[in-house]
Amino acid sequence: MAHPAAVSIWVFAFSLYLGVCECYFSIPLKIYPGKYNFSSDVDLSPVRRVALTSDGNGLSLASDPSGTVNFLDMVNNLQGDSGRGYYIEMSIGTPGQKVNILVDTGSSNFAVAAAPHPFITHYFDTALSSTYQSNGRTVAVRYTQGNWEGQLGIDHVSIPKGPNGTVTINIAAILSSNGFFLPGINWQGILGMAYPMLARPDSSVEPFFNSVVQQLGIPDIFSLQMCGAGLSASSAVDPVGGSLVMGGVEPTLYRGSVWYTPIIEEWYYQVEVLKLEVGEQNLNLDCREYNMDKAIVDSGTTLLRLPVNVFNAVVEAITHSSLIQDFSSGFWDGTKLACWMKGETPWRFFPKLSIYLRATNTSQSFRITILPQLYIQPITDVDGTLDCFRFGVSASANGLVIGATVMEGFYVVFDRAQQRLGFALSTCAVSGGAALSEIAGPFSAADVAADCSAGTVKEPLMWVISYTLMAVCGLILIILLLLLVLPCRRRDRFGEITDESSLVRHRIK
Repeated sequence: MAHPAAVSIWVFAFSLYLGVCECYFSIPLKIYPGKYNFSSDVDLSPVRRVALTSDGNGLSLASDPSGTVNFLDMVNNLQGDSGRGYYIEMSIGTPGQKVNILVDTGSSNFAVAAAPHPFITHYFDTALSSTYQSNGRTVAVRYTQGNWEGQLGIDHVSIPKGPNGTVTINIAAILSSNGFFLPGINWQGILGMAYPMLARPDSSVEPFFNSVVQQLGIPDIFSLQMCGAGLSASSAVDPVGGSLVMGGVEPTLYRGSVWYTPIIEEWYYQVEVLKLEVGEQNLNLDCREYNMDKAIVDSGTTLLRLPVNVFNAVVEAITHSSLIQDFSSGFWDGTKLACWMKGETPWRFFPKLSIYLRATNTSQSFRITILPQLYIQPITDVDGTLDCFRFGVSASANGLVIGATVMEGFYVVFDRAQQRLGFALSTCAVSGGAALSEIAGPFSAADVAADCSAGTVKEPLMWVISYTLMAVCGLILIILLLLLVLPCRRRDRFGEITDESSLVRHRIK
């Protein structure tokens, strides 16, 4: 998570202190807020009920206090896609006001628009809810893209296609924002599903899912399927975007086994990446490079984001293995699209990408693989004759982020009860009958360090360091300003003020 304000103060203080294919085309990048045409192949009948049982690995499959749950009620409760985000319908307040809320596993605040904004169609009007209570605290949250400010309060929340029951939730009423709501979106708030450590203004603000687990008595587990994989943003129907299952897992949403990796720190969903492969080529980087700062799983991030050194190595490996020569640098850095004549899909030109994660048996690892259809992503056609694509990977200054580009290939289980994350092949990550993702393992982890995440700096510590440095900078600024405004004058041996005794000649330029 970047902190531009701190960076700006540093720059200012420091400057003052120092004195101061053949058919390949490329066009300027533009994301079109189109709509996809998609229908789920999940059979919703017959409706079945799952008793409070275990899958053999201690993963509870129940999601309500009575011990029975209709998980299929939660299937297809998400809409959207990776470009605009995946969102779920909620009812807030008394009487209930329906809003769409973006599902974000990379933050911990539940926030909803509480004032008009040109990019949203409606908002939660706190004055119309008889159960809304403001606690008078202000809150501000900054994301990789955009930020908002608002007022903390509490109110009743229910989810039509979620666990049965109404819960009392901490709500941030968004009163102003910058770059947070975007054109073409169909959501009016954000649902942070991460841990209390990330909650703002502090961890005393209980996150949404913590409240649901406590008040409804469901297991501390949720699972997520995102179904926008390989879809063009050009059709007219907003698709069923996937499923958020609270309280357990729904077996019809994945194929094969669930592979688990430990959650190594409970703030973000931080995992340990052991290595990356492009095609069958190991990047051969020190595994600490992959976990520089942190490596997290974040549904609110569109792309697969990689630390700069890792990103450069991936681009170089793709360039060497791709059948396309002299690829425009603008495609890799996200400023240009790559276009082919209509119907000339480019995926055969690109290799698979694989991420190795440490298994719960820490001496082993498993591999999740995405095909080019997931990271060479179709965008709305430009003039009717071209199909254009963007690169679904980007460089990051804030660690490795397994975002929607990768998550769309898998059914991801956030097993907070056992501090582990599970990956299984998603039933909707299929195109033309062929799977767009793969899982393999177990593999030996003997060739990597025992702790690849060693040396990562956690965000609270970074805040402390940042504020300390800002305080030091502020002290330096005050001293410098005092020296500039009230220059220390000394008399020479004859008692006269000379040019040598002032700061005019020796002031720092």
